[in-house]
Amino acid sequence: MAKPASRKSGRSGGNSIFTGVLIGLIIGAILAVGVALWATGVNPFKLGKHANAPTKPVAPASPAPDTAPSFDFYKVLPDNTSSALPATPAPADTTPRLYLQAGAFQRADEADNLKAQLALLGVEAVIQTSEVANKGVLHRVRIGPFHTADEANRTRSLLAQNNIPVTLVKEVPTQQETP
Repeated sequence: MAKPASRKSGRSGGNSIFTGVLIGLIIGAILAVGVALWATGVNPFKLGKHANAPTKPVAPASPAPDTAPSFDFYKVLPDNTSSALPATPAPADTTPRLYLQAGAFQRADEADNLKAQLALLGVEAVIQTSEVANKGVLHRVRIGPFHTADEANRTRSLLAQNNIPVTLVKEVPTQQETP
């Protein structure tokens, strides 16, 4: 009767791969250290002066006198502006802004649908959400602001051709006090 072949006969592939990787890592580390020392010009095998020893004696620094700092702020400013008050800002533009309102909806998804229709026509719209007394929350779809009435009328005619009714809205900007 023949003996069955043993599984342990022959070499195992795992040991030779591990040994090769380990030898490669060691050689790579040695080469990396050698290149780093060569590039920096450091020779660890050189006998002689230590790197920590000072080459020249350092003279003690003389103490700085305690004087008050001098500020040249008033010398830098021109003479005529040192006592003058700053100029008041120009009054804000109070001309009304023109918008085209394409709709006002209580549901946000309806306002989004109209905004998408306008976007397909190449018209950029904004949804303004506000609380209105006795009506609840309204989502207004507005186009603008327009600087002139001619611009608003051109957009209005484009929307009329596409069966989207709009209303011209004039909004006067509120003046806010600046601190």
